[in-house]
Amino acid sequence: MKDWAGVGAAYSASYAALCAGTFPAMQLALGAPRGRSLLDVGAGDGRLAAAWADAGWRVQACEPEASMRAVSRRDRPQIVTIDAGLPDLPFADGAVDVVVANFVLNHVGSPRRSAAELRRVSRGPVVATIWTLSPSWFWAEVAERAGVAPFVGAKLPADEEFERSAAGFAQMLRDAGLERVTAAEHGWTWHADPNALWRSVEGGVAGAGALYARLGHDDRRRFRAAFELVVDERSVEGHLPLEHRAAVAVSMSP
Repeated sequence: MKDWAGVGAAYSASYAALCAGTFPAMQLALGAPRGRSLLDVGAGDGRLAAAWADAGWRVQACEPEASMRAVSRRDRPQIVTIDAGLPDLPFADGAVDVVVANFVLNHVGSPRRSAAELRRVSRGPVVATIWTLSPSWFWAEVAERAGVAPFVGAKLPADEEFERSAAGFAQMLRDAGLERVTAAEHGWTWHADPNALWRSVEGGVAGAGALYARLGHDDRRRFRAAFELVVDERSVEGHLPLEHRAAVAVSMSP
């Protein structure tokens, strides 16, 4: 698994905008708030929690990483985010009407136990997402151009792993005890700012940041040069149009 300690500011300046690309699909799945309460688990910098609140939901949020909470408090003080995370949440059974977890179950050591915990605290729907085409495809190209091995994260144990597709994600959730699960793939284009993207690397965000932190001086120089080359080739009007896909799964209460 990746280490997210201390990356809140760099994440908020870069990948937070990418991860928000699932919001329209999640919002469509849940419909109008109708006075319902919503818990955002793994809320990161609070961007989506604020979007849910702006849409009319009564929002609570939790995030276990201190630098993420600090950015959320600074930029979105209207969102109260407590220090908590999966697989054990400090909420009673059925504490809220809806639970959402955006790109969280792909970062935990026990996806099934964590999914069951989401179900426990919701008295209504659970909406969760995982990557089916993550940013790693872009950084693998940069690493290849630089002549360095791409980042390979720690693997889950065989009994915890699942297929990273809409069907595989839905089946994992069913295995965890969630009911009436449907899942579909959602795709979008992230028009990334190259400067913000590079900041994510230097800030240690995700696999590219972990890879860069391990490189020596010469490999870092080659990696940066390869990044600039790819940027020059792919940029459109100063931004990188990068394709991404996610599985968006919804579990309805019985």
